[in-house]
Amino acid sequence: MILTNKELKSIKAGAGLSATLINALIKGFTSFMDVGRYLGSSLRRLLGGSSCPLK
Repeated sequence: MILTNKELKSIKAGAGLSATLINALIKGFTSFMDVGRYLGSSLRRLLGGSSCPLK
């Protein structure tokens, strides 16, 4: 099957937001927030003299 230039220009690719892309963005944001939470918790333990020290 051979397409003409006019037909080739009318083909639209999937360049929109898909569920997979949204899921990946949310997982990346969640991972970023978890790293910040763990880092903040570790700093609080080290600087605050918590009763449960890091081992």
